[in-house]
Amino acid sequence: MSRYETVIGIEVHTQLLTRSKMFCGCPNDYAGAEPNTHVCPVCLGAPGMLPVVNETALRYGMMAALALNCTIPEFSWFERKNYPYPDLVKGFQLTQYSYPIGSHGQVNIGTDAEPLRVRINRVHLEEDTAKNTHVTNAAGESYSLVDCNRAGVPLMEIVTEPDMHSPDEAVAYLKKLRDILVFLGIANGRMDEGAMRLEANISVRTPEEAEAGVLRPRCEVKNLNSFENVRAALVYEVKRQAQVYDRGERVRQVTMGWDLEHGRTVVQRSKEEAQDYRYFPEPDLPPLRFTAAEVDAVRAGLPGRRHEIVSRYQQVLGLDAYRAELLAQSPAFAAYFDAALAVCPQAERVANLLLGDFMAEVNDRRMDMESTAGLPPAAETAELARQWEAGEVTGPQVKQLLPRLFDTGEGVEAAKAALGIRVVGAADELTPIIEDVLAANADAVEKVRAGQDKVFGFLVGQVMKATRGQADPGTLNRLLREKLGVAG
Repeated sequence: MSRYETVIGIEVHTQLLTRSKMFCGCPNDYAGAEPNTHVCPVCLGAPGMLPVVNETALRYGMMAALALNCTIPEFSWFERKNYPYPDLVKGFQLTQYSYPIGSHGQVNIGTDAEPLRVRINRVHLEEDTAKNTHVTNAAGESYSLVDCNRAGVPLMEIVTEPDMHSPDEAVAYLKKLRDILVFLGIANGRMDEGAMRLEANISVRTPEEAEAGVLRPRCEVKNLNSFENVRAALVYEVKRQAQVYDRGERVRQVTMGWDLEHGRTVVQRSKEEAQDYRYFPEPDLPPLRFTAAEVDAVRAGLPGRRHEIVSRYQQVLGLDAYRAELLAQSPAFAAYFDAALAVCPQAERVANLLLGDFMAEVNDRRMDMESTAGLPPAAETAELARQWEAGEVTGPQVKQLLPRLFDTGEGVEAAKAALGIRVVGAADELTPIIEDVLAANADAVEKVRAGQDKVFGFLVGQVMKATRGQADPGTLNRLLREKLGVAG
């Protein structure tokens, strides 16, 4: 066991799902576009061009801050963060430093029995940078290309206090944060596309230093693009720093990258401090002022958070944790489930239908739950679940009906009529069919009567086949056991 305590703080940059960029009207959907086609004089930093703040991005920032239990200030402003990188075409980045849009929040990543609070230092808005691509041609010449389509895209940074003490805690926080942002509908959380970028600040200290509240120099590992990479980088960096101190050496405060190929952190540059960026207020943008009424209006419009939805499905609807988690896998899926419940309150039946045959259809058709195009109306899916629960349709019939609901968009009753589906549940109609099946399968009858219960399922299947899957299961099982003279 290590004699050092691990100390971790997390910074997350996430792009916001606005239609236009942070300070101009250029479209935000730059993915796949030809380089430098979603640009204008404003996001290219042409002299004399004036920025205008994206109102939707401001609202999204307030939504995130409130969902993270932050305080919204009475006013905020944008500042210029100066640093000379090739991907920063203006020579500075517009960001919020002194007065962020939210501060002093918290996220609980523990349980009711063992709460673990991660404090949120700040939530602030800024603009994304351009993207550099480094190329070496066939002649061995190296050069860099700059694509400015991403420059100016609305970006939100969320910074924690150093409250996490293990890689597992850091990953648990990141997963919960992504759930919150995605369910707010303000971000997509796609790390593989760079829409959500993770940075970890790591240091270690002795128990005595922890008792005294002392922090040692930290190293920042930047641009981690998956939870797995975060975990691996933290494990490696904690071990590295402990070994440095054990050798009697000092850990330098540096910015590092994660070398995925070799499974190690590598130094990129010395770690900058705030004064290195020479922050000063953006002269072309006025301060932002937020009234209590404006903040309350945003708070009132906040959708449910994923962990709250999962908890409701378990505690109110009585679903197990596994199904509750799957039903809340996305805001769209949870909304569809809730809409279906309004028609058919049998939560178990609706959940089983959605997570079984319904999702099989969605996946086979390569559909997206985020877009309702092509999906049956939730009310008709709920009606199918209701009829299944009431015995008005059978399980095999559900498998017949669902594809038609997807294909035609018609209602359950119309689909039943078109497919000639009904339930054979009357004893006088089922009895002769059962008798014919028993007569044709004398060997199976003898085996069941001899105690081989597994063969009973074979006979059930034969009756279902004879009725084209339209026999009521309950009535079928009762009548079949009566004819065979065996107990249920």
